[in-house]
Amino acid sequence: MAGTAMNGGNFAANNTVPPTSDRVLPLFSLKGRTAIVSGAGAGIGLAVAHAFAEAGANVAIWYNSNKKAIVEAEKIEKEYGVQSKAYPVNVTSYEAVSAAIETVIRDFNGRLDIFVANSGVAWTQGAALDGELDHYRAVVSTDFDGTYYCARAAGLHWRRQKLEQTTIDGVKLEPAFREGGFIATASISGHVTNIPQLQAAYNAAKAGTIQLCKSLAVEWVGFARANIVSPGYISTDILEFAASDIRSIWAEKTPMGREGDARELKGAYLYLASDASSYTTGSEIIVDGGYTLV
Repeated sequence: MAGTAMNGGNFAANNTVPPTSDRVLPLFSLKGRTAIVSGAGAGIGLAVAHAFAEAGANVAIWYNSNKKAIVEAEKIEKEYGVQSKAYPVNVTSYEAVSAAIETVIRDFNGRLDIFVANSGVAWTQGAALDGELDHYRAVVSTDFDGTYYCARAAGLHWRRQKLEQTTIDGVKLEPAFREGGFIATASISGHVTNIPQLQAAYNAAKAGTIQLCKSLAVEWVGFARANIVSPGYISTDILEFAASDIRSIWAEKTPMGREGDARELKGAYLYLASDASSYTTGSEIIVDGGYTLV
């Protein structure tokens, strides 16, 4: 069963409505909403979790092996006065993703409003012909398959919530469910062939993620939005595979002359998660210091 807003390529008139607030700051509020951020033990995901919590959302942070996420969730809960908890989740398994989403929903307030698919693995083995197939599978299964699994599992809940306006246990949703917000962390690598490092598999996975979200945006109209944030070179642990001379080349090729800071991505994710972006779907925000411009 697909969404009811689209029928044979034709869209029902007025299948969405604008928010009611005339003021801008309330549009950015996430109060009363539940957000899941994968790959949130550190780096971009953790920065996003802080942004959402500051805006009032209850935030579940997913991690793979970085158990510091448990402490980080406790810090978020204490600092912002919202509910936060860390969960170990293998995003390369649809069954694990689906079960974890249901667990989060039951642990929090019976609802899901926002999902940020941020888990990622870097390609570190050079030319595609020389890299190991197991490494290829790890990159693609995390960066692309994992994003698809998260989108599918979250989307099923959003479609039901929009139709029924109830929690997972059948209680009326307060505040009412407007629409789900799916945000995938892609990359400028979905647009360019990075140099001097070679990473064909990673580039392909990120390009696929961008197209996946654009396609879901059409399929989901009426009950959820799907958008993309594509960072450039952001100074996080995922870049530690590269030697300092390579990172210097990245900076030289970036008009702003440096790597970005994860905090510089907070605004993009908050915009896409909130009612401020209610007419924005299938869109991509590139945050790269101008790298893709030259």
